Formats: sequence, C-alpha cells, structure tokens
Amino acid sequence: MNFLAHIYLSGDDELIKIGNFMADGIRGKDYLLLPLKVQKGVLLHRNIDSFTDVHPVFRKSTQRLHANYHHYAGVIVDVFYDHFLAKNWTLYSTIPLENYVDDFYQSLSANREILTSKTLQLMPYMIAANWLVSYRTIAGISRILLQMDQRTKNKSGMGRSVSELRLHYELFEQEFFTFFDDVMAFADLKIKEL
Repeated sequence: MNFLAHIYLSGDDELIKIGNFMADGIRGKDYLLLPLKVQKGVLLHRNIDSFTDVHPVFRKSTQRLHANYHHYAGVIVDVFYDHFLAKNWTLYSTIPLENYVDDFYQSLSANREILTSKTLQLMPYMIAANWLVSYRTIAGISRILLQMDQRTKNKSGMGRSVSELRLHYELFEQEFFTFFDDVMAFADLKIKEL
C-alpha cells in the first residue's frame, strides 16, 4: 500500500495517520523516540506491509509485473492500488477526497515538531503537486511513477508500468477490491491490538 491507503487504514486519529504515513523513513527502534500514538502508526504500517506482502491477491497483481520490473513490482502495485482507492473513494468515505487530503496536509503542518526530516523534505513537494488527489487519474500516477523511476536513476522502469495498468486495468481493479476488503478488516483489528 502506498501513502493514501496507509493514511486511510489508520482510522480517525491524526497522530496514528502521521506515524503510518512516515513509517517507511523510520528505521529499527527509532520510532520509540516518537509520541505513543505516532509509534502506534509506525507499527500499524509495518503490520500492514507484512500482511500485504504475503496476501495471495496482492501477490497475483505483482506476479503480472514481475518479469518486467522484478523487485519493483510490489512498489508499482502499491501505487496502482492507491489509484483505485482514490478513483473509488466514495465507496470508502463520505468525506470528499479533496477535503480528506486537505485535512491530512493541515495535520502534517500542525504537527511539524514530530515529523521526521525526510517527511519535512517531502511535504512541500507532496502538497504543491497534491500527490494524494492526483492518484485518482492515470496521468497522476504516471507522474508519480516517473519520479520514482528517476530516483532509481531509471533502472527500475517504473515509469513504463502504466502501460501494464492500462492493459490489465479491470483485472488490477478487481484484485484491489478483493484485497482492500481484507486489509481494511486486518487494519481495524490491528489498531485495537496495538
């Protein structure tokens, strides 16, 4: 799961959302230096990632891409699934996507003192280009995947992966729906456990 899904799966607590959002940039036990609810968000993120990596439907999506993108296939499917979440947002929330995202950006700004340096560097670009809302369109995720490809010095080929999305669009979307029902149930339980 990519940014939008991780934020959404965090429930309503803004500190859990922030922890889940910035978890990829937090190594080992460094999360223990953060406020308790942010710690919970980091642990939730890690649990969601573990659940996702072994889920048979997610693996089926990644296998479709593996021949061309190897270990980047999972990263690409994360972005594809965020696209389907954004595109089908009204099935999952009564709050319009633009409002939900604006509230999250405001939450980040209001809690700058607890953000990691990586998050602080990323935030202006993310907000200026409105990444989370841009996921709704293929053009939006195409830009994101091209930027990610550039960070790998174009070794990953992620920028080309939108062609596979177009080719297998309905199949990827159906897999997303099946997977997302499962991961929502998992995240709800995990939030209660943590």
